[in-house]
Amino acid sequence: MAQTFHYPQGLAKAAADVGRTSQLALGLPFDVARETYAKAVRLGLIADSMLAEARFEQKLGTMEKLTLGPWARRV
Repeated sequence: MAQTFHYPQGLAKAAADVGRTSQLALGLPFDVARETYAKAVRLGLIADSMLAEARFEQKLGTMEKLTLGPWARRV
């Protein structure tokens, strides 16, 4: 494993992997919020509305971008 760091490609790959892992870890609370919303709709606690879901996703996406900055997911 340590041998790969002698080459620039190995170091670049390791840095990219760390960045991707960080992005996934930092995005976890937003994924939990999306899943919780979906479960609440399925249980009937929130009305099943495409408009309401779109507004929720827009607000959550904005919060994710403001909070995570360059680590926020891009679709």
